[in-house]
Amino acid sequence: MLSAAAKRLEAQELIAAFTLALLPAAPATAQSAPAAAVAPDPAVRTRADALVAILGGKPGYDAAFAPVFKAAVPAERFAALTRQLRATLGEPRRVERIDPIGRWAALATIAYDRGSATMRLALAPAAPHAITGLLVTGTALHGDTAAKIRADLAALPGTVQLGIYPLDGGAPVLEVDGDAPAPLGSAFKLWVLAEAARQVAAGDIRWDTVVPVGTPSLPSGILQGWPAATPVTIQTLATLMISISDNTATDTLLTALGRERVDAMAARYGGRGPVLTTREAFVIKGDPALTAAWASGDAARRSALLAAQAPRIAAAALDPLMFSSGPLANTSVEWFASARDMARLLGALRDAGPVVRGVLAINPGVDPATAARFAYVGFKGGSEPGVIALDVLAQAKDGRWYAVCASWHRRDGTVDEATFLPLVTRALSLVAG
Repeated sequence: MLSAAAKRLEAQELIAAFTLALLPAAPATAQSAPAAAVAPDPAVRTRADALVAILGGKPGYDAAFAPVFKAAVPAERFAALTRQLRATLGEPRRVERIDPIGRWAALATIAYDRGSATMRLALAPAAPHAITGLLVTGTALHGDTAAKIRADLAALPGTVQLGIYPLDGGAPVLEVDGDAPAPLGSAFKLWVLAEAARQVAAGDIRWDTVVPVGTPSLPSGILQGWPAATPVTIQTLATLMISISDNTATDTLLTALGRERVDAMAARYGGRGPVLTTREAFVIKGDPALTAAWASGDAARRSALLAAQAPRIAAAALDPLMFSSGPLANTSVEWFASARDMARLLGALRDAGPVVRGVLAINPGVDPATAARFAYVGFKGGSEPGVIALDVLAQAKDGRWYAVCASWHRRDGTVDEATFLPLVTRALSLVAG
């Protein structure tokens, strides 16, 4: 017989399978910026309304879903996964909200007896507009509590940190190992944003200062495909770095600001220098000898290593499939800070001015239904095999500000955004007011 923790883990794994399997096309991730809202075709609402009964176990699967979907998710598996949702949330009752993300796609919030599920729904443009993709992007339970979220976090394999911090004083609403340094992935880019804001405030640079695009890194992003030395502004680099996690924009901005200054900013918020560019991290992770040297070195030796290897790092051909076999040095060649440190950083960014708050808000990270419950939501995430970090700056509609900072990592296994993001969304929802 399964223990309570094992049952929770089994439920989370099934829901993760549901969220991954039900969208044959690639889903939007926490790193991708949301599409501009346009009016959905009426067929989107029609399909969403019909979907409620199907989610409740009623007939309709064959007619509602396109062949590409049914090939990826056979009826038996769909039925098992929707039963698991009902076991958690109760019976589905109605479409509570539709947020368009294109003419043929929307986020549909389905009200259940004990909560709600937000689903990314995509239809075929050709009649009869069958469903081609379905992805659960978040769930919410009525009467959810910090204790329930803590228990669900404890059921995850690997190491988890999460904190919900009031930024204007008061004890954490929830904290799990909040003082333990954890790998950040691309969330380290918040250090770079903070240093850019500091230099602008000091008059050292302006947001409209123009610099050339530097040496390309691997995606995510778009600048890696732009012509060498294309002139761009500091604000453009910061915007791409945060909103779509553009790695080449990050490296260009970090270099323009100066590594020593970025190192000093990182040190204020729990980081240790030298702060790697993304290209440096990729090259070092891909070379066992460099990985070992980095892991065993102190700050001075790491700085010397980067100086000695600079020509090689600049010229190296980066392998876009380097992570295909799983995690690579995600507890050594990384960027680290605790949830408490990241919350302090988000508090400083809140106070850094309208440009910074605007940049953070372009991609709010959470689904529109959750974001709509707040006066403001800003976000930066980070992920690679074995690592996911999610950092949210939010202002409740009563004016109170919060930071929700979370990470999950495993040295030898995968972590799943589709499992972790709903937990972080639930944590955020505790302070919606």
